[in-house]
Amino acid sequence: MQERLTWIQAVADCERRGQPYVLVTVLGVTGSVPREPASKMVVTREHSYDTIGGGHLEYRVIARARERLANHEYSYELAHFPLGASLGQCCGGSVAVLLEAQTGGDARLVVFGAGHVGQALMSIVGELPWQITWVDSRADSFPTEVPANTTVHCTDDPVGDVPDLCSNAHVLILTHNHALDYDLCRALLEQDEVLTIGLIGSQTKAERFRQRLGHRGYAQTDIDRIRCPVGRSDIPGKRPMEVAVSISAELLSLVASDSAAKPSRRGLSWGALKALTKEANPGEAEVTTHQP
Repeated sequence: MQERLTWIQAVADCERRGQPYVLVTVLGVTGSVPREPASKMVVTREHSYDTIGGGHLEYRVIARARERLANHEYSYELAHFPLGASLGQCCGGSVAVLLEAQTGGDARLVVFGAGHVGQALMSIVGELPWQITWVDSRADSFPTEVPANTTVHCTDDPVGDVPDLCSNAHVLILTHNHALDYDLCRALLEQDEVLTIGLIGSQTKAERFRQRLGHRGYAQTDIDRIRCPVGRSDIPGKRPMEVAVSISAELLSLVASDSAAKPSRRGLSWGALKALTKEANPGEAEVTTHQP
């Protein structure tokens, strides 16, 4: 599906949503080609924005960009495409394309519970470049409008959806139901790729859950993965917004630690661009570049 946004609007939208994307730029051309150098498009896992000329060339570029996203390859690639029979285009020229894969948001966050604290929390984290999934079984609990970086997941089986939703994510349990909270804790402890687990509640609730999990045979190191009460202990208050501020502050600290090892999101330097150009096969296409 082709969305009607320019590439620059798409970049801004992806950054706001915390969504990974690939910025595609036509670097150099020879002969007759569909678009001129500096033409750009943006590719995400589901959509493409703007165009570098259409046809099979664009199809191949989109496929290559999505392969990089699927493999979490957030780096740079210079690709050459002769516009001949292999691409089903008879322009006779050739195109050199730079693919810059960007990581998108600093974190993935899954929030179970759309009650008062959940809604207060979204008013804060909805302004951050994170990818957020908001989960509840009550459709009428979600507000009419949610932040741009948030996907609503209304389900009658939140526990069963844990494996699909929570891989490589920070998770918060803020539901209205203690039995559901406990079942979610058990499901999350079975998932090694969950980054962190936060559970709302009192010290009494925390101790009760720890005892029950211990009786179920969970190791203490696993039980200790659950932060309860969730949030910063030095930020007082029990109002929904006060609790949300406390949780947000804790999350920011966790995300900062997690992001330290992630790839840099800086642009491609001129030196790196020249190195990429030298590695290209001159038999496929002649690439012309200009220093900014």
